[in-house]
Amino acid sequence: MMDQENINPSIECSVRQCAYHAPKANYCSLDCIQVGTHESDPTKEQCTDCQSFMRK
Repeated sequence: MMDQENINPSIECSVRQCAYHAPKANYCSLDCIQVGTHESDPTKEQCTDCQSFMRK
């Protein structure tokens, strides 16, 4: 698992249930993330997903 003490200032994140959420700030601790969709034709931000998410 990633070192959660590190933050990636390029990836803001408020999902505290994710194992990669930096506990001291609203940032991700990963170097990069994978963004995808669950829709065949995404038209809104709600149609996209962080596919790097891992439940704590």
